[in-house]
Amino acid sequence: MSDEAPAAPESVQEDGAERRRIQRFLASRRGAPYLWMRQGDARIALRDISIDGFSIGADGPLADGVPFDFVLEREGVPDQVRGRAQSVNFIASIGQVGCRFVELEGDGAERLREWLVTLVIMNASVRISEKDAAAIVAGPSLI
Repeated sequence: MSDEAPAAPESVQEDGAERRRIQRFLASRRGAPYLWMRQGDARIALRDISIDGFSIGADGPLADGVPFDFVLEREGVPDQVRGRAQSVNFIASIGQVGCRFVELEGDGAERLREWLVTLVIMNASVRISEKDAAAIVAGPSLI
């Protein structure tokens, strides 16, 4: 998604320090994982996701910021987003690695945006239009 050179990774981040400027969303639905990352044979539930990146649970930092290939999947939907990501932080106290997208293949950026708009609509406690959901997805972090 970006032509910028990868940023130097931060191995361990202080709790409460937020890196993303764009709104992030829990990657679960009704308390169960809804979005997954596949890396080789491993299938790992995402904790949260945004148009910039995602986080996963982990015991330690991932590959010192070296970009890695991934496939994102939605539970019960035969649709995928493929690309490369890079770990940018690790929060030891909660065992969470934050990753940013380095590249999304083909129409992956548009497909991901559609996934997030759908996720916002599905999880909204009030009726919300697709236009409003798209503005939330693209908007600044509310956290």
